[in-house]
Amino acid sequence: MARLVVVGGDAAGLSAASQARRRRPEEDLEIVAFERSLYASYSACGEPYFVGGYIKSLDDLIARTPEEHTKRGVDVRTRREITAIDLENQTVAVHDLDGSGSSHVGFDLLMVATGARPADGGIEGMELDGIYSLRVLEDAERLRRAVGTGQVRRAVVVGAGYIGLEMAEVLQGLGVAVTVVTSAWVMEKTLDPDMGELIAEKMRSMGIEVITDTKVEHMEGRNGRVARVGCERLELPADLVVVGLGTRPDVELAEAAGIPLGPTGAIAVDDRQRTGVDGVWSGGDCAEARHRVSGRPVNIHLGTIANKQGRVAGIDIGGGEMRFPGVLGTAITKVNDLEIARTGLTERQAADAGLDATSATAEGTTTAGYWPDAAEMKIKVVVERGSGRLLGAQVVGGPGAGKRVDVFATALWNGMEASDLAWTDLAYAPPFSGVWDLIHIAARAGAEAAAG
Repeated sequence: MARLVVVGGDAAGLSAASQARRRRPEEDLEIVAFERSLYASYSACGEPYFVGGYIKSLDDLIARTPEEHTKRGVDVRTRREITAIDLENQTVAVHDLDGSGSSHVGFDLLMVATGARPADGGIEGMELDGIYSLRVLEDAERLRRAVGTGQVRRAVVVGAGYIGLEMAEVLQGLGVAVTVVTSAWVMEKTLDPDMGELIAEKMRSMGIEVITDTKVEHMEGRNGRVARVGCERLELPADLVVVGLGTRPDVELAEAAGIPLGPTGAIAVDDRQRTGVDGVWSGGDCAEARHRVSGRPVNIHLGTIANKQGRVAGIDIGGGEMRFPGVLGTAITKVNDLEIARTGLTERQAADAGLDATSATAEGTTTAGYWPDAAEMKIKVVVERGSGRLLGAQVVGGPGAGKRVDVFATALWNGMEASDLAWTDLAYAPPFSGVWDLIHIAARAGAEAAAG
């Protein structure tokens, strides 16, 4: 009987384990998954909303407990940290975080799903109490307890990505005065500056202070607890700090073991999620993927991608045939009632990929303009000059705006030109859109811009 060891017990790792189990019975393949957190198979995306009280119980974020996995033939061992991978001897070093020592476990097959670590931006003083980041459910528990003391009046959120925006909203909803500081513009890794400014305006209208183009340099403490956030040009008092500077692939174990990394710094994989080492697969935040628009390797940290890559790896491990078709980086979030979504490449990303790109924007409403609940919406499309090929889209607007990005994602997935999308037969009724949806109008503007 062979043994599959899975390093990391969340989306990619346990998706792989589940698919492998479906195809290979327990008498043929033993599956053991190690997770350093107390929890496995959980929704990290729900953590900010648990902190804010929208989600009452942490149990609601857990898709499947270790006991449930065991019943399905996957031995999930939490609070176990893999400290080394020995490819030559096919063993992993396992450290019991609850104090029962260390051991070595052999493997025949290996799935590396170590995820990502929060970036700290090289900021001094990050060891002070009162500074939080969100990675595992325990982080969300600690942050919710801290906010629940009633002693947090002022909070600084460092970074204006998904976590930064979501935490700013929930903290303000809990009665905390919030300042968001970002070194560039809001959502600078996923949106262009003009679209990011729409979000900043919304946040300021809500009473959230937004400071752009400002780098946080250090944290200052009092009696071991954070008290001030030091920036380039100013200092901000803080009872609590949330750091949301993005994440980096957690590849230290893989790199030390000799598993090849790709140009993004994440683990290089083929379209069956196989690494450069026989018998070793990888997926999720620690692994690369191919971008369907640029054709280049990318490392995008989204649960949607992790689940899909894990599924492909597990099917391959189980002897099936499945290939991962690539990614677009489609994502959505919100700030209060402002919906924010994106897919494909931004203008900057298109330029970095060597594409001759231009863009166009369209402004309108989420419904027919005369409908009582009509909300403002803006769509930006990025297109390739000459060919008119769609390269990306960004959507910012009121309720009903965000999921329009899925139309653009479908068009991008299939390599459509903007002019094709401009005539696509989309549903219409006054409560849902104008007779020409803003998708049509933005696509038409993009086609005209591409034609020059």
